[in-house]
Amino acid sequence: MITHSQKRSFGKECNVSLFTLGTMRATENLDKMLFIIKNAHYAGINHLETAASYGNAEILIGKALKKLETSENILRKEWIITTKVLPKGDFNYLKNNFENSLKNLKLKKINNLAIHGINLDEHLDWVLNGEGEKFLKWVIGEGLIDQVGFSSHGNYKLIEKAIKSEVFNFCNLHLHFLDQSKISLAQLALKKNMGVLAISPADKGGRLYDPSNSLLKASAPYHPLELAYRFLLSKGITTLSLGATKFEDFDIAKKLINSSQKLSSSEISALENIEKLANEELKSSKCEQCRSCLPCPSEIPIPEILRLRNISIGYGQFEFAQERYNLIGRAGHWWEEKNASFCLGCNECVPKCPSKLNIPDLLKQTHNLLAEKPRKRLWGYD
Repeated sequence: MITHSQKRSFGKECNVSLFTLGTMRATENLDKMLFIIKNAHYAGINHLETAASYGNAEILIGKALKKLETSENILRKEWIITTKVLPKGDFNYLKNNFENSLKNLKLKKINNLAIHGINLDEHLDWVLNGEGEKFLKWVIGEGLIDQVGFSSHGNYKLIEKAIKSEVFNFCNLHLHFLDQSKISLAQLALKKNMGVLAISPADKGGRLYDPSNSLLKASAPYHPLELAYRFLLSKGITTLSLGATKFEDFDIAKKLINSSQKLSSSEISALENIEKLANEELKSSKCEQCRSCLPCPSEIPIPEILRLRNISIGYGQFEFAQERYNLIGRAGHWWEEKNASFCLGCNECVPKCPSKLNIPDLLKQTHNLLAEKPRKRLWGYD
């Protein structure tokens, strides 16, 4: 039975469900992709998000959608599809890659095209003034896409500049209850009638599908993930990406597929209890994420690092915080480059902090708490 779902405007003449199926984790084989897309449809989801860089995802989606037309009478026109291109290469490289995407998805036209990972100033410049600009003029002029957007793991100022550039109709951002630093950017985009997709709030939002006992208790009678979803939807975020791999992953989405209303008093109370938990655990050492400490002379992303400390100690999500911390310096421009060990103890940040935190001490503590010890290998250490 199909779950009828509410749709929200996602940019220009595009209406999508409150949840979007992210396909990166369903690339094992055609049967897996077919199963996930079919269940997304019956959960009321009409928006598929993919990328040429997601292995063979586009090929599997193309085959799955064609098969679903014959086996389930689920027509291609019922889907909104977003694919992405990386901000690199010249016009011919981009044109060839896009034509491959059309071929793999078995389409003559794609609804939405996003520039995948505008993480550095040079990436945005590539779109506004470089080969990216030339490519977008061609793909739009040829009527091969309906609209263009971007995703970003970059800093606040870069994302703000991209939103204000008047080039994009939608954006994919890291928007989470446990990391609200970019909510104001989402609201800026919404005011400009852009669509806004929250990137993986279940996973990158704190691994809330696997909450600590303390977090689970504080959020009662709701699941923490359900509250996180409701928080974002109540803020007007257009759609939330869901990286489903099994049938059960659709449970909360099906429950909330029409839940864009304001938070109830009960939900507000539960969210307040979660914050009370963090305040009790962190006491006077909680970083409020105001970013007054920046810029750091050593270019340390102080708020991001202390946010991981908040999540680990305050909310009990240690495994998530440790995983994210140890990605620093190992994921190129997709994540931060310097961890807390780069702190020189200059104390320049201390007088800037409204909460009067001893930031160098907290950075050292965070590093000791979350940094994995080097692993011995035959040829040395990692």
